[in-house]
Amino acid sequence: MTNLSVNLNKIALLRNSRGRDFPNVVKFANKMIALGVQGITVHPRQDERHITKSDAIDLGELLSKNSEVEFNIEGYPSQDFMELVARIQPDQCTLVPDSPDQLTSDHGWNLEKDGGFVQNICSQLTSEGIRSSIFIDPNPSQIKLVANTGADRIELYTEEYASTFNQSVHEAVFNQYRESAVEAQKLGIGVNAGHDLDLTNLSKFLTINGILEVSIGHVLTVECIEYGMKNIIGKYLKTCSSTN
Repeated sequence: MTNLSVNLNKIALLRNSRGRDFPNVVKFANKMIALGVQGITVHPRQDERHITKSDAIDLGELLSKNSEVEFNIEGYPSQDFMELVARIQPDQCTLVPDSPDQLTSDHGWNLEKDGGFVQNICSQLTSEGIRSSIFIDPNPSQIKLVANTGADRIELYTEEYASTFNQSVHEAVFNQYRESAVEAQKLGIGVNAGHDLDLTNLSKFLTINGILEVSIGHVLTVECIEYGMKNIIGKYLKTCSSTN
């Protein structure tokens, strides 16, 4: 079974557009938990365009009382971000190589260049008892370098998988993801995935054995608006529960 972690960034973005606390992020987390999701993800950015530090802290307090649901905080490991993570003590911290003005995550770490930096951050997370995950492209040569960082998991950046889903090149792209997952698992590294996965393309992706968690936010939020939250979350959980 693959765990479903729902990213609440777009709920926070909708709230921020009106300047008041509606919709409330914690209330939406509770709604998702009541529907059976196994995780909550947030990606607080420096400009707090969606999830704020306060949101992350409030969600940390909520989820610290619920051992059945994991809390995943993702972001670039700046000093401020790492201080926030140390304060909240989430179950997992996913390291993403984003610049402060980046619209959305669009590439994984280059460990040939940044491996030493990532290793230091993973060591810090380990010392605090927090699982570390590295956002990375489906490149087996990069995966081989993950073992040097001490990371517990990788999160495969799945935009290319999603964008080529009905194109002739898709099988070749899909095989890159499969090979990357297999390589990571050979090294004893867990495999998560996320970015633009949806109800159309998720089932095929999860034919890759051993995907531990998928983090889905933007598309899931849109699907919930169109077809209803209970209906959509139920479909995702059914898809995830059918995996090996």
